[in-house]
Amino acid sequence: MDSSLKDIDAVFLDLDGTIYLGGDLIHGALDFLDRCDAKGVQRYFLSNNSSRSVTQYVSKLQGLGIPATTEEVLLSTHDLIAWLNESNISRLFLVGTEGMSEMLQDAGFMMDEDEPEIVVLGYDTEISYDKISTASILLHRGVPMVASHPDMVCPSPDGGLPDTGAYMAMFEATTGVRPMHVCGKPEPGMILHRIEALGLKPGRCAMVGDRLYTDMAMATRAGVKGILVLSGEATEQDVVVLPEGAEQCPDLVVGSVDELLR
Repeated sequence: MDSSLKDIDAVFLDLDGTIYLGGDLIHGALDFLDRCDAKGVQRYFLSNNSSRSVTQYVSKLQGLGIPATTEEVLLSTHDLIAWLNESNISRLFLVGTEGMSEMLQDAGFMMDEDEPEIVVLGYDTEISYDKISTASILLHRGVPMVASHPDMVCPSPDGGLPDTGAYMAMFEATTGVRPMHVCGKPEPGMILHRIEALGLKPGRCAMVGDRLYTDMAMATRAGVKGILVLSGEATEQDVVVLPEGAEQCPDLVVGSVDELLR
């Protein structure tokens, strides 16, 4: 495929490192979104970052000048909620933000520090030692853990910041426990549910993101095109050293979304 995306009906766009970095838009992002609208390419925003609720994401996007609705934002928290429902779990201890807690409670889950069925680990930008110690005690007691996504770092203009994968490593070092399941990218359901609902063919959709081990791996697993942007975490050298046929291999590499749909 090439950067014109002539055979693509919908794009699923990562946010951190792809559309914006920290509080700043990636150069050309707004023009790219305008080209999507002008050419009839549907666009959806997809993020593993579970620190914000959908409402908070929509507010941030609109604050950056991006027209967005709640229906256009897909989060790892949605995938987590689906997994918890499928597992018939209702009582949680959450290592996560207030925004994530609101989404979970709105979906019918109960926050229970004393007798939870599971410890839920999200990208907690409000983390405290009290949360860490309570979660560790529960894990030592045999309560299992689920994580919202596997990302090790959250990109920022000043370098990578500790994300959920880093917290997972901390809890494993402390308790020996790994999550029984990790939601979000690269699990394909996060994108395939929406593609099926839209009546689209996966081969005519594209995942655009800055991470190989989540964005590009999910694209491969879902059967959509993988477009790697170099405006966030991954570098050209990271692509060069990938083994042939690896699921992280992108179909197209561009500097940023500014190069797409021209």
